[in-house]
Amino acid sequence: MTMTGYFTHPSCRKHEMMPGHPECPERLDAIDDRLLISGLDVALVRREATAAAVSDIELAHDRMYVAAIRGLNAELKEQIAAGGHDQLQIDPDTSINIHTWEAALNAAGAAIDATDAVLAGEMKTAFCAVRPPGHHACRSKAGGFCFFNNVAIAAKYALERHNLQRVAIVDFDVHHGNGTEDIVAGDDRILMVSFYQHPFYPMDWVHSSAKNLVNLPVPAYTKGMEIRDMIEVAWIPRLEAFQPEMIFISAGFDAHREDDMGQLGLVEQDYAWITSRIMDVARRHAKGRIVSCLEGGYVMSALSRSVEAHIRVLADV
Repeated sequence: MTMTGYFTHPSCRKHEMMPGHPECPERLDAIDDRLLISGLDVALVRREATAAAVSDIELAHDRMYVAAIRGLNAELKEQIAAGGHDQLQIDPDTSINIHTWEAALNAAGAAIDATDAVLAGEMKTAFCAVRPPGHHACRSKAGGFCFFNNVAIAAKYALERHNLQRVAIVDFDVHHGNGTEDIVAGDDRILMVSFYQHPFYPMDWVHSSAKNLVNLPVPAYTKGMEIRDMIEVAWIPRLEAFQPEMIFISAGFDAHREDDMGQLGLVEQDYAWITSRIMDVARRHAKGRIVSCLEGGYVMSALSRSVEAHIRVLADV
């Protein structure tokens, strides 16, 4: 059994957007319930995250952008005090409430705490059950339900604060991690590999041609076995050649065939297989060190089953 951490924070359940929004607190409840019912929770080391320092968030985000998000929180407090609405809209899909700033700090903090714990040898792998998610958050722009890019912050933190030389980011969300790409493109210390449905959100994103990116756009209705074949051909050789000292995962589960947010055809066994291949690379080159952060996944049953499959492989149980 691999010692695996489970990082979260109560504030991650208090961040809410508009009524009926798919990125809702119940996602974390569904995951917790599944881990409890399956008995997997007893194999995990639970940790409550601490808030990320603004200086660490600024490793991945523009200082003025971070200040603007903090300013929106202050503006919302004034709006509520004046009897106004308890939400501020960022874009048609993304809004903040009074708890969003704290939740975003703790979501990023979970990824940082997990990085510290894994690099200290307290655990080999970690899963961060956090929201808001992060991989659409660009260096200086929020969107796609995201404010701070949890995985990109943690990857930069590992490089800058722990002096690692090479880290990899793996993104298997149904949507392209445009924010992560925006932050890491051209940084030769980071290799980012991903697949995602295309054409799809974010529709207006212009992909970088940076050599440290391995993008696999796939059409709607692509099934898991086809994805596996592409991973073997495109991801694995690049990861093996890069020899990352640590691997970070943007773990989105909305490519599941039951998730109507997208139209890909993955199932739990595919997520387990992908995680296993990432683990193989981590064992060879990174002393098994992996930090995984929740991104998408919006149908509760499919999400919770897929997270269980993912964590079972991370924990080797």
